[in-house]
Amino acid sequence: MPYAKQLSEEFHIKEEYAQNIITLLDEGNTIPFIARYRKEMHGTLDDQTIREISERLEYMRNLDKRREEVYHLIDGLGKMTDEISSALSGAKILSEIEDIYRPYKPKRKTRASVAKEKGLEPLANEIFLQNSGDPLVLAQQYIDPEKGVETADEALSGAMDIIAENVSDNAEIRKRLKNIIRLNAFVVSKAAGEEKESVYSSYYDYREPVRSMAGHRVLAIDRGEREGFLKVGIDIDSGKCLTIIYRLLITSQNECAETVKAACDDAYARLIFPSVEREIRAELTEKADEQAIRLFAVNLRQLLMQPPVKGHTAIGLDPGYRTGCKLAVVDETGRVLDTAVIYPTHGEAQVKKSKQTLKNMIQKYNVGIIAIGNGTASKETEMFTAECIADCSQKVSYMVVSEAGASVYSASKLAAAEMPDLDLTLRSAVSIARRLQDPLAELVKIEPKAIGVGQYQHDMPQKQLGEALDGVVEACVNNVGADLNTASAALLSRVAGITPTVSKNIVAYREENGAFRSRAELKKVPKLGPKAFEQCAGFLRVPESKNPLDHTAVHPESYAAAKQLLELCGYTADAIVNGGLGGLSAKAEQIGLEQIAEKIGTGVPTLSDMISELTKPGRDPRDELPPPLLRTDVLDMKDLKTGMELKGTVRNVIDFGAFVDIGVHQDGLVHISQISEKRIRHPSDVLNVGDIVTVRILSVDPDKGRISLTMKNNS
Repeated sequence: MPYAKQLSEEFHIKEEYAQNIITLLDEGNTIPFIARYRKEMHGTLDDQTIREISERLEYMRNLDKRREEVYHLIDGLGKMTDEISSALSGAKILSEIEDIYRPYKPKRKTRASVAKEKGLEPLANEIFLQNSGDPLVLAQQYIDPEKGVETADEALSGAMDIIAENVSDNAEIRKRLKNIIRLNAFVVSKAAGEEKESVYSSYYDYREPVRSMAGHRVLAIDRGEREGFLKVGIDIDSGKCLTIIYRLLITSQNECAETVKAACDDAYARLIFPSVEREIRAELTEKADEQAIRLFAVNLRQLLMQPPVKGHTAIGLDPGYRTGCKLAVVDETGRVLDTAVIYPTHGEAQVKKSKQTLKNMIQKYNVGIIAIGNGTASKETEMFTAECIADCSQKVSYMVVSEAGASVYSASKLAAAEMPDLDLTLRSAVSIARRLQDPLAELVKIEPKAIGVGQYQHDMPQKQLGEALDGVVEACVNNVGADLNTASAALLSRVAGITPTVSKNIVAYREENGAFRSRAELKKVPKLGPKAFEQCAGFLRVPESKNPLDHTAVHPESYAAAKQLLELCGYTADAIVNGGLGGLSAKAEQIGLEQIAEKIGTGVPTLSDMISELTKPGRDPRDELPPPLLRTDVLDMKDLKTGMELKGTVRNVIDFGAFVDIGVHQDGLVHISQISEKRIRHPSDVLNVGDIVTVRILSVDPDKGRISLTMKNNS
């Protein structure tokens, strides 16, 4: 089936749109550019769907490449038949192609290959026909001491080894058995050796159907097995599987048929089931990995798209015991103003001195917000900060932020280039402050995998995880856009069409020539060619430009159309800057969007985007989200009582629930059963990282540091 037709069926889109996406991708267009500036060609699909189509297209092409390779390999052996060719053409997944190739694949030395070397293949073929005769009598003819066949029993045994391997290599049998196992088998796990108390204790005698095995449980038992705590396997009634094999292969009721049946039993126990068991478990793990990576991606997107806390000088506190708490003051643009090290956990004298230092910093720089890292000594630092804030005459709020990846960033070449005069421990404090001011701009400097919003992060296939998370970062950066004159090289490198080399060239050009005065000036940057300009220009803002359209997400290719739109509706370009386009949408509707689109030579989706951008030039989609929850005081675990209602911030969404920061050192867990009055399939259906939610305390276990929460009204 042609790729466009197959994609249109799988993604429920017009075949024309699928073909257009294939063409756009093959022409080297980036996914953000296609999603934003080629909407008419794909029916306004979002970037995530286009990315999934791109991945599926790559899979189908790789599948066809392997299909062709296998065809030529079998044909080269002179074994190709119409039946094999048809089976290859009909294979939908890679494992089906590999099963077809299995009988022809070069093998290491096996019992069957040894038997073939002894000349026993004709005997195996004769027995397999199940026509008549006593297998032992037939085997007499193959006794040959020179070849190592001393008796008829040895000849028969070798022939059965050949039959068993042929049965094992039968693609149809393997396909049917896999389907039976997927539907009827159980995953079972038991303690490996003596039962020791561990995080895997609940899996020491565990059994769950393969078809309904939850992804996070698959990953848990996989890890338990790797760490030597569990023995894991697949359990199924072998009778069901053998019945399928017999139905396909046993054609008579004679002694040869009984011999074939015995060879089938051997094939199943020794060859087929162990192999299929590995495949089924690999499938479960692959599916669990995909689900976990998808959840990582959703959580990362929400984290990156957290609303920035704009217009405030901020203090970042990187907590610590022995080495003290690192402190950095940054202005509203993220520029470092001051740094210090304080010791809020080192005795009364040091605490007093630390409070004075923090209060002096707040007053001297008119600090409005404080960001506290959530690592070691975070709780003590939070309590210390709350006490300081209470003594301040001006209004100051704080928020505990994730410091995941801060140490990785601090030790990076990028951080050293940005802050060459600062010790790496102080760079962490700077990063923590900037994370509150603008999460996206700061977190793009860190490898997405190091940000850690998900579960079983280190168990994932790292290449696949990295690609998925990089795609999320790219989508977020291009959704928000970047200021060409203030964006860091790290941020610019995530803009569609801009490579890391070009991003450094942009910064170098900026440093040498001063601020960019237009988007068109980008063409002067070394190695930024016409294609790169086409891809990136619309996502870059130039507030210093005399052309007001350079302040918007309107693409330069549409500037002429935008000016025509303004003229048709009775406006000038100056109205963009002056904010006088509030009535543009109503006027356009009055004239008729289709009529305007035809006149200015665009599609209606592009026209609608244009109107939206001209009405709110340079709008930040993050500003439309609820602001982060800032605090001025702190709770202790002992302050929590059952039934207490609190507001909190969702810090992580996982398969079985969500962790919520309620202002104590330990995040509370809202189990999936406590998220909604209605039954939900997954916590991410209801909750996102960064959501502000109202929760009630179900239970508190200070000894284990566990807090159970509910979002239900009546529980």
